[in-house]
Amino acid sequence: MAAWAHAKSQPLRVIQRAHIITMAANGVTSQDIAEQLGISRPTVQLWRERFLALRVAGLEKDAPRPGRIPTISDSKVRAIVEATLHTKPPTATHWSTRTMAEAQGVSQPTVHRIWKQHNLKPHLVKTFKISRDKHFIEKLYDVVGPYLNPPDKSIVLCVDEKSQIQALDRTQPGLPIKKGRCGTMTHDYKRNGTTTLFAALSMLDGKVIGECMPRHRHQEFIRFLKKIDSETPSGFDLHIIADNYATHKHPRVKSWLQRNPRFHLHFIPTSSSWVNMVECSVPPT
Repeated sequence: MAAWAHAKSQPLRVIQRAHIITMAANGVTSQDIAEQLGISRPTVQLWRERFLALRVAGLEKDAPRPGRIPTISDSKVRAIVEATLHTKPPTATHWSTRTMAEAQGVSQPTVHRIWKQHNLKPHLVKTFKISRDKHFIEKLYDVVGPYLNPPDKSIVLCVDEKSQIQALDRTQPGLPIKKGRCGTMTHDYKRNGTTTLFAALSMLDGKVIGECMPRHRHQEFIRFLKKIDSETPSGFDLHIIADNYATHKHPRVKSWLQRNPRFHLHFIPTSSSWVNMVECSVPPT
């Protein structure tokens, strides 16, 4: 304590408190300490009591202060939280800070602060779907297995078709990019019907085998399998991850697969498109 009283590296307030305790230990009264240090007697008494209660640690930091008394009562906070969780405004799909402030008779910043404290975000909605496939675990293992530990001399491909893609064309040719100007295109377009994109994503290098076809029947699916067959090395087995679309299980598809034993189809669980990586993101071909 004597070292603190004469230290030059300690804050002034800590040095003053150390002087109080050192002088008190030498028998100096609180009144005399206050006069010699130029502080009030209650301040001397305060730090003597803090030292008796907390010893040296009590001198290093100030006691926490209560702060400003909140102007919003706890009941009002609970009312805002309950209204946010269990009600909706009469003319909107969700509450905003302005509508909630008006309904509860408080300011907009107050609502914003309460929502932030309780991590409430009424404007955000997450969708979900639960798979009710009775063989979910078995199918999931059958798909994740080739992802994590593909068989030797094999290629894992995630296959899917995206139908009803609009084939659009601009009414006038665009101008190419040049120095000081970006490329341009007309705002209007003409429709050329719809098409179906068949895509196979390689899990090894991210390469995509793709083709657009007018329809997506079993005939087109077999045609796409033939395209995959021709564009992949012949010495490798092909493990195809696909969804449960009826076309993929058509009798003629099964017959074609029997005649082409390098193809192995793995079907994802129903309502689990997230398992098929090609449905998460399809890079440009």
